[in-house]
Amino acid sequence: MAPSPQLLGLLVVLLASARAVSVSLPALPLSTSSRWVVGADGRRVKLACANWASHLEPVAAEGLSRRGVGDIAARVAAMGFNCVRITWPTYLATNATLSSLPLRWSLQLLGLRESAAGVRVNNPDLLDLPLIDVFREVVSALANHSIMVILDNQITTPGWCCSRSDGNTFFGDKYFDPEEWLKGLSAMATMFKSTNNVVGMSLRNELRGPYQNVSLWYRYMQQGAEAVHAANPNVLVILSGLDFDNTLSFLFTKKVELSFTGKLVFEQHWYGFSDGTNWDHQNQNDACGVSVESIRTKGLFLLQQGWPLFFSEIGFDMSGTHTSDNRYLTCFLSVAAEMDLDWAIWALQGSYYIREGILAYDETYGLLSWDWCTARNPSFIKRINPLQSPFQGPGLPNSKKPYNVIFHLLTGLCVLVKSANSLKLGPCDESNAWNYTSTSELILKHTGQCVEAKSVGDTAKLGAGCGKSCSKWQLISNSSMHVSTELTKNGTRVCLDASPDGVIMTNPCKCLSEDPYCNPESQWFKVILSSRGIPAEASILQLPSVGPWPATSSSSW
Repeated sequence: MAPSPQLLGLLVVLLASARAVSVSLPALPLSTSSRWVVGADGRRVKLACANWASHLEPVAAEGLSRRGVGDIAARVAAMGFNCVRITWPTYLATNATLSSLPLRWSLQLLGLRESAAGVRVNNPDLLDLPLIDVFREVVSALANHSIMVILDNQITTPGWCCSRSDGNTFFGDKYFDPEEWLKGLSAMATMFKSTNNVVGMSLRNELRGPYQNVSLWYRYMQQGAEAVHAANPNVLVILSGLDFDNTLSFLFTKKVELSFTGKLVFEQHWYGFSDGTNWDHQNQNDACGVSVESIRTKGLFLLQQGWPLFFSEIGFDMSGTHTSDNRYLTCFLSVAAEMDLDWAIWALQGSYYIREGILAYDETYGLLSWDWCTARNPSFIKRINPLQSPFQGPGLPNSKKPYNVIFHLLTGLCVLVKSANSLKLGPCDESNAWNYTSTSELILKHTGQCVEAKSVGDTAKLGAGCGKSCSKWQLISNSSMHVSTELTKNGTRVCLDASPDGVIMTNPCKCLSEDPYCNPESQWFKVILSSRGIPAEASILQLPSVGPWPATSSSSW
């Protein structure tokens, strides 16, 4: 009998914990180098984060009534995340009455006696601490597991974020006094100045609403950045955009002007519901192509201009039953892989003490289950794992001689060579080095052997006939994720396709356009650049070289 999803979730957490033991913080403090976040040693540091809410009415990190804070931190590390974006309301830093309120009383005043009892069992040392000290203890627990922290000013007044009419929308709104906000930023930056694992501060989450305008954005975000840097010059200063942080397009022509350099990062949000794409009723290739172009014009262009861009909130319904979210997720992963993005998943928490008036609210976007015991969606943890480590950037082993890997979006695996007649999906850490040439061949590094299609429904093979039409692989469809060639005999077009057991086949291309219900994801691949070390360099194949290794194709971005 197959194991239950709950058991799989527990196994993911437990088995991964062994890998987390040896993880350590990067060389700190962090800074920026062109579009990259780098450590003090100049090496790329990829932000692969989970969002942990601490800004709702109790003003405490969610889950402290469910599990020990150290246990939660260990689970974050076990799932492969190297950082947490932890949220906080401005009043935690500016309202002494609130910040000094013991956690016990914060919960009981909200009628959350069961939650208070849970904290007494799981985190007895925290129950009578002031809320600000509880916050510090959470950051400390994350440090004990070598997890970086980004402090995110989510909202002014404690509560769920965000709406267009909650009084927290933009500078000058009912609860959004710019001077109080600057005071709060300075206070938090100062408080954590000597806390090494606090590596960045997001100045404000999801600016929005009827008061938003570009002129005030520049005025106050620049003031906020200067205030944070003056109080704590070690941290990255992270600036969000407008329209619920969906757009930074105004930066295309006018840059931020600051007195310091090497610390500025921009952030953008991307959910399936945030870009207006009709994921349910549009062909999946077309929908992804439209969505990516929208995201490119709203913020991705910053990478081309040499600015770091952090996708600080991405998320989907972890139940796996929401078609629109599933399609969005695969599209996001394609961009995350190709661009080697820094990102943060919403959210870590499996449930809330209280959200929008509902006790023990179940967070269907949560990495953890409602009871915080297991991974809610174990397959997602496996799928995201290759994107938790950098493929590109300064200081990687092959930074000066990058190569290609062939990444399969649906599984999170890469194409490996098993024999001349067998290509199969496997862990990306074991990937062979490929060279996707300017003439569209996929050549195995140092061998001159290239991927060929022999017939419809056959396995993809390696061969020496790299000049043949059946060895020319174009990226087709509006998603540019179908890897396609024409058979030499009759010109039939086929696409690489991953079978259920991971064997790479050459099958008729499917779902290229029009049909909104067809699922193309077994045929969705990204040929991406990698500067990682090459564990498969000494291949099981001792194939003779038939020529020089041409220059590796770089990303079209």
